[in-house]
Formats: sequence, C-alpha cells, structure tokens
Amino acid sequence: MSKIVPVILSGGSGTRLWPVSTGTAPKQFQPLTGGDSMFLQTLGRAVDRTRFAAPLVVCGPAHVAHVEADLAAGGIADARIIVEPAARNTAPAIALAALATLADDPASTILVMPADHVMTDVPAFLDAIEAARPAVEAGALATFGITPSHPETGYGYIAAGDPLAEAPGVRAVRRFVEKPPRDKAEAMLAVGGHYWNAGIFLMRADRFLAELERQHSAMASSCAAAAAKARRDGARIHPDPDAFLASPADSIDYAVMEGAERVVVAPVDPGWSDVGGWAALHELGDKDGSGNVRIGEVIAIDATDNYLRACEGKRVAVVGVSGLIVVTHGDDILVIPRERAQEVKAIVEYLATNPPR
Repeated sequence: MSKIVPVILSGGSGTRLWPVSTGTAPKQFQPLTGGDSMFLQTLGRAVDRTRFAAPLVVCGPAHVAHVEADLAAGGIADARIIVEPAARNTAPAIALAALATLADDPASTILVMPADHVMTDVPAFLDAIEAARPAVEAGALATFGITPSHPETGYGYIAAGDPLAEAPGVRAVRRFVEKPPRDKAEAMLAVGGHYWNAGIFLMRADRFLAELERQHSAMASSCAAAAAKARRDGARIHPDPDAFLASPADSIDYAVMEGAERVVVAPVDPGWSDVGGWAALHELGDKDGSGNVRIGEVIAIDATDNYLRACEGKRVAVVGVSGLIVVTHGDDILVIPRERAQEVKAIVEYLATNPPR
C-alpha cells in the first residue's frame, strides 16, 4: 500500500483577518491559533512517515519564501513546492499536484488540505482517513464531512447517502449543497445526515485526473502541458506559465466533485474551523472569566466577550465594552463589533484603492 502524499494548498490572502493577515503575509503563515503558524499545524497532521510521504505544497510566487521559512522552522527537509504562475483556483492546483505524484508513483494517493484550517482533535481526523482508504483504493473520491455544531450559513454542506459495506462509517454522497439560508441550514440539521464541506479530500491521483479529463478536458490538458514542461529548481517546481495560464479557473467542488461518478464522505468531528475571521478566533481562543480572549499586553476592565489582541510593543486597554474585536498589528489598529467581523474585508478593499501615505 503506497503512502499518502499530503498536498497542502497554500494560496489565499485571508483578508477577513486584516491587519495581521495581508496579501504578502497571509493568515496561514501567522501564529493565530498557537505558537506555530497554521501552515505548520497543517503539516503536523501528516508527519507520520509510516503513513504519509513527503508533503507537496502548492503556492504562488509571493508566498514561496514564507513556505520555505516555515518548512525550515518545522525541520521538514523533504517537501517539494509547486509554484503556480498565477492563481487558477483549487482544481488546477490539485491537478498539478496529482501529476507530480503520479510521476513518482503511478498508484499514488493524495490528501488535499488547505493550509489555513485548524483542527483540535487530529487523531479523530487520522481515524477518518483510515476509514475512507478502502473506498479510495477502490476508486472513490473521498471528502471529509464535518459534524455541524450549529446551522452555519457560511459553509457548503454535504448530504450523505447510504453507508458503504467496504468502508464502515463512510457513506455515499447524495449531493453537495451551496451555502444555505438559515432556515434551510436549520432544516438540514433537523433531518440529519448533512455535514459541513471542509474542502479536504482523499483520492487516488489517477482517479482525480481521470474525472478532470472527463468533465473539464481543457483544464486537464492545460495542466498536463504545464507539468510536462515544468522547470525544476531544487525543491521548487515551476509549471510552464503559458500552458498553465491557458487553464480555466475553477474549484475542485464545481470542476470535479459535484459531477464525479463515485464520491464518498467520511463524517468526522475533529474540532475543525476554517478560521474565516476574527469572530472564529474568539470562538477558538482561551477565554477569561468574562469571556474575553486576551493576547499580548491587554487590560480589560468591566469588559465582556471581546477578542483583544496586542502586538509586541503595543498595549490594548478597554473599559465597559462588550462584543468587540480589537487588534493591533504594526501601525494598524482594528476595532469592529464581533457580529460584523466579516466586514473587515471592506477595509482591505478600501486600502487597495486608497493606499496609506
């Protein structure tokens, strides 16, 4: 049985976590949920070399230095880095990774993980991987369905079907559900058998590429040409820019998973979060007796349910406030109600057209 190749998708800029996360230093490279960056935490889920092969990271040119620095900090010397010439969403990125693994092992299996998610119960995730392996080896594409804790409207859902005899605990996928309105999310939770779509996948590389060819041949051929003419520079793999830029841009969900012939879901509750904004970090953080998350030098008097983060050399002090996000980073200070935390992206959009002097 071949080892699983961890494929770490490390694109994105995490605009909802400004000012700590920026386009040049996005959230996956920040220690937002512990001492290590989320990128290193993701790699840490697949360090067992009896089960996992060396990781393969996919990122853009602007992030290569961050990736290499984190790999060095984590003592990971055998990773390879695919440097995308431009962002084309997740399906082409995964295609490049699948092609690279097939060049090494025609029977390779890949575990695709975004670099900016958090899991507090990694053993539960590893158990779900093992549960899904028999179905994957038989040709299924597996996704991991997170047991929902509330009727979240910001995630897509997976509707599970019949259980699989050959893979106990794993179920066929009936359909994928777009991000629903609250009433529909509540109804799905009431019925049961619906899971959050975490965007994490386990599949044979050849099966993924066969499905991509069947459903999106233009994308498959562009990625194959880009990989065939790739330039190598040590651990870095540079796909041919012209060939890759000819590829359509699309997500794995739309390009492959929703139309694939056999898709299964492994339900799991690994304490997962996609850390989609400051409110999520308040939920994940250690709270004082008043519900405040305090990071750095913080003074909180008669204050409740706040997320208060002071960078090195700065102090945050609040009195008589509740439900706020207060973050300092360098010269920037963010103050926003927790329930409006997703609107931080408006600041990023404003700065893009009105750069500070």
